[in-house]
Amino acid sequence: MSHPAASLAAMVEIGLLRLAAQRIATPGLPSPADAVRWLTAMQAQDHAGVLTSVALRTEGGTRAGVEAAFNAGEIVKSWPLRGTLHLAAAEDLPWMLELTAPRVLAGAATRRAQLGLDVSTLERAGQVALDSLTGGRRLSRAQLLARWEEAGIATTGQRGYHMIWYLAQTGLICFGPIEGGEPQLVLMEEWIRRPRVLERDQALGELTLRYFSSHGPATVKDLTRWANLTATDVRTGLALALPRLARVEVDGAQYFMDPRTPDLLDACLRQAKGVFLLPGFDEYILGYGDRTAVLPAEFARLIVPGGNGMFKPTVVSAGQVVGTWRHAGRGAKRTIEATPFTSFTAAVENGISRAYARLP
Repeated sequence: MSHPAASLAAMVEIGLLRLAAQRIATPGLPSPADAVRWLTAMQAQDHAGVLTSVALRTEGGTRAGVEAAFNAGEIVKSWPLRGTLHLAAAEDLPWMLELTAPRVLAGAATRRAQLGLDVSTLERAGQVALDSLTGGRRLSRAQLLARWEEAGIATTGQRGYHMIWYLAQTGLICFGPIEGGEPQLVLMEEWIRRPRVLERDQALGELTLRYFSSHGPATVKDLTRWANLTATDVRTGLALALPRLARVEVDGAQYFMDPRTPDLLDACLRQAKGVFLLPGFDEYILGYGDRTAVLPAEFARLIVPGGNGMFKPTVVSAGQVVGTWRHAGRGAKRTIEATPFTSFTAAVENGISRAYARLP
């Protein structure tokens, strides 16, 4: 498709298909755990935002319902992809870490040296965490840092954060139940009672299939960036997943998706063409290396001002990102302040008001 109009139509279609695949435009999945399991991993450094992201994909979803899924041990938070915080279904976290953590840990060796975190220090930190959490106990991040300080292990200058990250990567700890609005650290082996066990190639095939099923249409480059896999691992995963995927070509690029996604879109097309308000780090934006199918390149900087890695909440209309939004005011007087990239039509303005009224 080389004609500009045809290319634009194809991009719009990709956005609509993704709204259906990600379960944003559909009635939603039965439970928060189902929604997280379907997406496989959901970026989660903004805790309040990811609660909304999950609730948006859950039938009748609420933020309280998502917190209940944390407390029931159905979903957890850790760093299973790209060394970045994500939600995952509890049973998926161990195999995902086994697949991805070795490469991430190797890549962080220089940072550990800069922080003065040698093997001995990390082993001591791990033992303190083990002693503090064994028996179903839980600690906030601040409480674990305090335990380390009491044991003579300095936590200043990002050392504490990196030790938590390291011990999560090695599978010792993860974030489980929520207390006071904050996920608590627990021992992963104690908290996740029924972990799935996958061989490496099986894990690659599953991760690939689940990514394209829930995020497609998407490209191999999108998957590579999302999962931080090597080219060899991506080829292995794609070879295993391909028989269960559909493939389409747009402007010379190959996109993969669940073959059921077009029918899913047909069933919710009217809703998909409406307006959605998404939190700042939602997978609709963060789940792809190339976002131009839903976000024109000239506007990309407007959702990440200054390129600082902090993504603003977005306004999506008919699958395309058309502006940003934020909460204004507090309590009963809280309302929305939306900023268009160019201008909002009257229909989009009305859609924003309706979407805000039903926002979880």
